[in-house]
Amino acid sequence: MPRRRAVEEHENHERWLVSYADFITLLFAFFVVMYAISSVNEGKYKILSESLVGVFSQPDRSVKPIPIGEERPRTTEPSVSQVDEPAADSLLEQNAGDPLQDIAQSMREAFGELIANQQLTVRGNELWVEIELNSSLLFSSGDAVPSDEAFALIEKVARILAPYDNPVHVEGFTDNQPIATAKYPTNWELSAARASSIVRMLAADGVAAGRLAAVGYGEFQPAADNATAEGRARNRRVVLVVSRNLDVRRSVAGMGANGRSGMQTAPTAAR
Repeated sequence: MPRRRAVEEHENHERWLVSYADFITLLFAFFVVMYAISSVNEGKYKILSESLVGVFSQPDRSVKPIPIGEERPRTTEPSVSQVDEPAADSLLEQNAGDPLQDIAQSMREAFGELIANQQLTVRGNELWVEIELNSSLLFSSGDAVPSDEAFALIEKVARILAPYDNPVHVEGFTDNQPIATAKYPTNWELSAARASSIVRMLAADGVAAGRLAAVGYGEFQPAADNATAEGRARNRRVVLVVSRNLDVRRSVAGMGANGRSGMQTAPTAAR
């Protein structure tokens, strides 16, 4: 029996067209979707454009905060009263001079004759003013009881100092001649007693007591050589140190006359 020959299957050479057609369909769908997304509603676009232009070009249509309480008009110009009429305190501060300079000038005017005779000295700098008085103007030798002339002199000093608030540090100094009495065992007690007497007189003549302090240095801070009579006379002195403020007074108290002498400056110095 003859063998049956197998029938060859027909090969489809146009199968690629199916894939191509699917690709074209997907591509068409893609472009349709892209067009749908990119299409603009001209009417809505025009309304949106006009709204934005109105917001950014017209201040009265900008967003304003919700006012709370009474709304007051604001202005960028300062009020006339603030510019043309400064406060009274500011005027006083501008017109007020430096207290230390005023005190030094008043002392020079009031005691010009004593300054010329080198019995009183006014000197200082921007931190303090020193009024140095020879002890012979105020006390008898070896005593701390003020003389009659001392009361009139200290009264004039007090009238100058009383209107100000600056602290006043009164310092007493002696020569190196020893003293040994029941009242003043050493020169320390004598110098301190003399400073205290001046403090009491200033307070009695109107200078606020809270501004005042007294200290005695004895013979240990001489201004001149104790080997001569002139030097010893110069060393017997009382110095009123008028400080700019309380902190300066404390530093002045710590350094004494010799410490200050190295810090003298010319602007307010006068002899």
